[in-house]
Amino acid sequence: MNCIADFFTYETTKSVVVKSWTIGIINRAVQLLIISYFVGWVFLHEKAYQVRETAIESSVVTKVKGFGRYANKIMDVSDFVTPPQGSSVFVIITKMIVTENQMQGVCPESEEKYSCVSDSQCQAERVASGGILTGHCVNYTSELRTCEIQGWCPAEVDTVEKPIMIEVENFTIFIKNNIRFPLFNFEKGNLLPNMTAAEIRSCRFHPDSAPYCPILKVGDVVKFAGQDFARLASTGGVLGIKIAWVCDLDKSWDLCTPKYTFTRLDGLSQKSRISPGYNFRFAKYYKTENGQEYRTLLKVYGIRFDVLVYGNAGKFNIIPTIISAVAAFTSVGVGTVLCDIILLNFLKGADHYKARKFEEVNETMLKVAASPNPMYCRDQTTEEKQSTDSGAYSMGH
Repeated sequence: MNCIADFFTYETTKSVVVKSWTIGIINRAVQLLIISYFVGWVFLHEKAYQVRETAIESSVVTKVKGFGRYANKIMDVSDFVTPPQGSSVFVIITKMIVTENQMQGVCPESEEKYSCVSDSQCQAERVASGGILTGHCVNYTSELRTCEIQGWCPAEVDTVEKPIMIEVENFTIFIKNNIRFPLFNFEKGNLLPNMTAAEIRSCRFHPDSAPYCPILKVGDVVKFAGQDFARLASTGGVLGIKIAWVCDLDKSWDLCTPKYTFTRLDGLSQKSRISPGYNFRFAKYYKTENGQEYRTLLKVYGIRFDVLVYGNAGKFNIIPTIISAVAAFTSVGVGTVLCDIILLNFLKGADHYKARKFEEVNETMLKVAASPNPMYCRDQTTEEKQSTDSGAYSMGH
């Protein structure tokens, strides 16, 4: 019955005015901190009065320029940039291992791990590095015998050391980026309208002196990403060119500008002993006069560039402003909760405060209060006075 009686109860607030310097200072200090947080961080820094658009739409077009010398050949963009479409992801080749005049046939495997003494060590139909094993052990050199393969012959030898194309460091990358925030129908590009064509052709990006120049030097990108060019060009790697568009659309259109940062995206790859860096293979195919097909196989090492575009935009809107303001006013009440905890548990006179803050009224007392001549029991041990007509009581020292 007690549980049922406790369930069917009603609680209402009762105001108690506590005249204490300690509690008063704590209350105002907490309220000041909360107000400062909402004004300084939520409204000014985070701009909670704005509606934000994070679904940025972007297009990226790239173009690489430069000439290099490799294996006694002068190479241009068509030779060392792949794919050639000028997309947001492209590779500049820095080193190549070339295997020329490969034709379909049988030949000895080039890797030493396929060395053999007899045919029994070469299991037929097993896949090797350069093709499919025929089951025969043949001479690779006068001193080495290896398993025979069927495939493109002669087999590739990719263990030889090759120099890097040092001129890549001076190549340039032109980036044209256009973005749109569909919520606000806002469009802009990284080719700022105040830059002339002559300025764009002659400028080179620098985060301090030329932060909006769309032409970047490969060596500078490698340096800004914290990498060593010679080592990166030798093993290959993946670099990220990040373009950030963080725009406050309550301000002028001209103030929405891109910010470029650079990083290495395959940082763990360079520390791995298994396939460190970045390389891949491709082939160029030809036919002889009698129609027989042959190819030139290239294993290339290079620097892959990923142009990554991200950002968000904000603009004033009444709905988030109201929501943030209500949250701020509601949070000010935290000071009252903290002061109640201190008063009820840590200060002298906590029992006296509890007696004034919490009061139980049962049905008997309500009936007595409703009678024509109500009788009240007053506790005379504590002096109390009603400060207002709203039921607030004042406690003094």
